[in-house]
Amino acid sequence: MIKLEYFNRNDFDQLKEWINNDELLMNWSGSLFNYPLTEKSLEWYIDNVNDLNSSDAFVYKAVNTVTGKTIGHISLGSISKKNRSGRISRVLVGGTENRGKGCCKDMVKAVLKIGFEELKLHRISLGVYDFNKAAIACYQKAGFKNEGTSRDVLLFKNEWWSLIEMSILEEEWKSENA
Repeated sequence: MIKLEYFNRNDFDQLKEWINNDELLMNWSGSLFNYPLTEKSLEWYIDNVNDLNSSDAFVYKAVNTVTGKTIGHISLGSISKKNRSGRISRVLVGGTENRGKGCCKDMVKAVLKIGFEELKLHRISLGVYDFNKAAIACYQKAGFKNEGTSRDVLLFKNEWWSLIEMSILEEEWKSENA
């Protein structure tokens, strides 16, 4: 089992250790960050987040409830109170020893619970690069539906990456979690 806790300055070193090459960084964040991650860029990333009353973004670390160790990272941002929508981004299961054990699905389900129950969202979306088959399978298992593909949205090392757009609606989440 995992629990989500707010990501803070004390978690910077762990994330920098996990994001140890430019391809992994690009897959995790698109063009939002430059490699390598820096204290300054991570300070910017957590500025004005994690306040239920005023923030439009929430950044979490995933903690294994048995071991107490941080095993991943996930954020829920682009919060629109008017449209009751948000977007999951920057999902990472850290360390190869934590992969393939359902951690991603647990992290996504935990952030969906926050989005639908605490933030009262109606729609939560995400984008995943089309070659990331493990992540796509994870999101499908968590209830996300494929909405289409944005072709050639990112150029990385002379190769175009396409982005699959996915979403889950409040009713779909409720029916899966009733």
